[in-house]
Amino acid sequence: MCSKSWGAALAAGALLLAQTPAVARESGPRYDGAEEHYAGSQIALHEGVTVSVGPLYGGETQTLGHDVSGHQGEVDWPGAAKTGAKFVYVKATEGTGFVNPRFSQQYDGSHGVGLIRGAYHFGRPDISDGAAQAHYFVDHGGGWSGDGKTLPGALDVEYNPYGETCYGKTPAQMVAWMASFAETYLWRTGRHPAIYTSTSWWKLCTGNSTAFWQNPLWLARYHTEIGELPASWKHQTVWQFSNKGSLPGDQNWFNGTIDHVRALAIG
Repeated sequence: MCSKSWGAALAAGALLLAQTPAVARESGPRYDGAEEHYAGSQIALHEGVTVSVGPLYGGETQTLGHDVSGHQGEVDWPGAAKTGAKFVYVKATEGTGFVNPRFSQQYDGSHGVGLIRGAYHFGRPDISDGAAQAHYFVDHGGGWSGDGKTLPGALDVEYNPYGETCYGKTPAQMVAWMASFAETYLWRTGRHPAIYTSTSWWKLCTGNSTAFWQNPLWLARYHTEIGELPASWKHQTVWQFSNKGSLPGDQNWFNGTIDHVRALAIG
């Protein structure tokens, strides 16, 4: 808590809070108007995967979960709970100008049936800095509480749905943008945010950075095997193994038992 990065994040956060309005608006490319983007929407498109069966059974040391966004509309949470899922990540925000209109029903509804839930932010490195987007995320549902039922927020970094693949940034600039987001989120909540990504995107847009080993990895790979991980991590915390199916949203395995899910929630 007394590290240089913590102190830098504290100073940057205090300055930003003093200078930035509560709801910022992008000056760059906006949304396509049809549907906001969500975890894996661009990975499936760019990595040539549209349907995945995925591993049918994760074993006793894996815990099933979902992730959802406004794309799913209002979710039948009692029905979802019957599938055996124990946790869910819900999209809260994108950039600094979009809030999932279904967030309350999805986030509070999953909590109401006993799922451990967390929120995620679809990053837009092309429109504003990482600190601004971390503040926007926390201010619009992406915070954390130590109630044992709330996972730390997650940053979704993947292919740009609106333009150049790496949002016009060099690998060094992308790493700096994510570090700004992560440090600000840590300052606001006391937790390191999870990072959602794919190995291919990570190699291309961060130069396979090793800077984020403290952040839980939420890996997207639509296959029956986990495969190669980005260089920052020796193991994944969550594996999004399928982006299709009859269950609500995408399908994930948490790399551990339900007790491990609770431990991550508690912090």
